Amino acid sequence: MDKSAIIIKNIQESIRLKSLIVSDGSMIETINLIANRIITTFKSDGKVLFCGNGGSAADAQHLAAEFSGKYYLNRPPLNAEALNINIASLTAISNDYSYDEIYSRLIRGTGRQGDILIGLSTSGHSTNVINALKTAKSLGCITIGFTGAGGGAMKAWCDLLIEIPSKDTPRIQECHMLIGHSICEIVERELFQK
Repeated sequence: MDKSAIIIKNIQESIRLKSLIVSDGSMIETINLIANRIITTFKSDGKVLFCGNGGSAADAQHLAAEFSGKYYLNRPPLNAEALNINIASLTAISNDYSYDEIYSRLIRGTGRQGDILIGLSTSGHSTNVINALKTAKSLGCITIGFTGAGGGAMKAWCDLLIEIPSKDTPRIQECHMLIGHSICEIVERELFQK
């Protein structure tokens, strides 16, 4: 397959997946519910935490920054953070306990009832994300998952789940970001647009 064919194939698959999402009324409703839960949490002086591994960790940072910085509007910052940003904490917890505990331990220290944890895992089987969701639920946090087809083991621990109908990691991550950006825009408009 030549380079142009790869580019075209990837764009076509991305379009196909996004078309499936647009026509899935249940997923659109779930995205709206997530945005509403986040709005309620911010209005109640709560916070939104994110976690993931690899590309999903980068996506977690990206989405947290859209809330703590800005999306479109110049406005006050919102309390959002990706749990993977402190490398000293992650390596200490990994070394002293287990890599599977890196996020659950941080949630135990910072999560409060009514806060939101958004776990990103394209497979839905990332043990450290699942453990974080379990811990967040035990603290009374709202748990949200962004996954691929099937939802994986983390599905059981999510109050709300975005399940992209694909097993292709890059295409799933592209959809996660599109949905995440849409949520950021809804939240920002609701809280700050006059």
